[in-house]
Amino acid sequence: MKDQQKADSPAKMPPGIPYIIGNEAAERFCFYGMRTILVIFMTRYLLDRNGILAPMGEMEAKGYFHLFLFGVYFIPLFGGIIADAFLGKYRTIIWLSIVYSIGCLAMTFDHTRLGLFLGLVLIAIGSGGIKPCVSANVGDQFGPHNQHLLSKAFGWFYVAINFGSMFSTVLTPFLLEPHSKAIADFLATRPTLVGAIKTLDPNCILAFLEFRLFPPLIRMHGPAIAFGVPAGLMLLATLVFWLGRNKFVRRPPTGLAFVRQTFSLAGLRQVAHVLPIFALMIPFYSLYDQSGSAWVLQAERMDRRFLGVEWLSSQVQVVNPVLVLIFVPLFTYLLYPAIDRIFPLTPLRKIGIGLFITAISFVVPAHVESLIASGQRPNIAWQFFAYILLTAAEVMINVTCLEFAYTQAPATSKSLVMALYLMSIALGNLFTSVVNFLLELLQALVGLTLSEVHYYWLFAGLMFLTAMAFIPVARRYRFDQA
Repeated sequence: MKDQQKADSPAKMPPGIPYIIGNEAAERFCFYGMRTILVIFMTRYLLDRNGILAPMGEMEAKGYFHLFLFGVYFIPLFGGIIADAFLGKYRTIIWLSIVYSIGCLAMTFDHTRLGLFLGLVLIAIGSGGIKPCVSANVGDQFGPHNQHLLSKAFGWFYVAINFGSMFSTVLTPFLLEPHSKAIADFLATRPTLVGAIKTLDPNCILAFLEFRLFPPLIRMHGPAIAFGVPAGLMLLATLVFWLGRNKFVRRPPTGLAFVRQTFSLAGLRQVAHVLPIFALMIPFYSLYDQSGSAWVLQAERMDRRFLGVEWLSSQVQVVNPVLVLIFVPLFTYLLYPAIDRIFPLTPLRKIGIGLFITAISFVVPAHVESLIASGQRPNIAWQFFAYILLTAAEVMINVTCLEFAYTQAPATSKSLVMALYLMSIALGNLFTSVVNFLLELLQALVGLTLSEVHYYWLFAGLMFLTAMAFIPVARRYRFDQA
């Protein structure tokens, strides 16, 4: 109670928030750094037990990529129950962060399928287990007097996610792949820092810093260093969270009271109240997370030179966190107030608009595939345009859903309801994984193939139908004040 009073100043952010945001930035650097290169690693760098190159096919890699993400977002259901009922959020985060770190180290030192699957399982348990606790822990830091700052805190929380992922999305692909001839020629000119910056090429700048500060890294490019740097950031994330242990408001676990209240008729009714909204997020996440798999593989077949920069296929994803850092304040302080003057922009209306924009975003890669099929090599600018649409939808949906899930959850089961929201991400990725494994099976058994053009149109059509179905569901929803 004393901690809550100390954190409940009406004009100030609670003292634990900087530690949560610092922890989130480092942890997201780790997760997105590993995630960014995962498909490329599986299709180009995977080894067999004898150390011989044995990569996966594209369909298999996409299937495992989304199966991994299913685990990451399914396990929060158990993490939420453990936190709310038994260990509390703080202890759950600390212990599972250690599991998470061990998984990262497994992928750093073993590049066979054994190391890959062991690492991904441990990362899914660690990352998934802490996921509902971290976001719910943000809300726990606020009391009735500073509740008005909650939206801003979730906004900054989301900025931290993308701040960490932005740097890792540029850095880890650079560390994975050997220097191109263009980069080697650039280093041979013995550039100055000013000369490197003038190129506006992030890979040239990174190569210069590497050459001047850590020249041995040039010979170490590959999976060990590319997975090792994110592993180090996960250890840092755990340390930052531990340093804030005396700053946090800690809501104690409720034990059997959690079970009795959550699984009582009234408790189940409160939880079920939000499920129709969460269910309609499943197709969104099925599409959204393909920017880390299908879009990366598509980028391999495109002209990736844009504004004088030769982008690596997995680096193109950096457009997303950069745009998030721009869009969050732009939408919060300019776009939303402007729309609100025309008609009331409720949280569910933000989500509904975002769903329609998502459908449009997948029309762009469908068009790109039609150009590739006709023998052209379209420029990566097409994908940048698709990212603008997808990121706008993400900001309208993800940030809004984080606050929606917390505010609509019963007081005793905040982490559980946050886990149910994350379940929509899990099921979206499971759907994508099943589709890809099924397509691979049909191709192997009967030779039936679905063109990449039709693949994208399939998901765009699914998203448009979902957006239409969301309208009557949103109109019937009645908000609860948690």
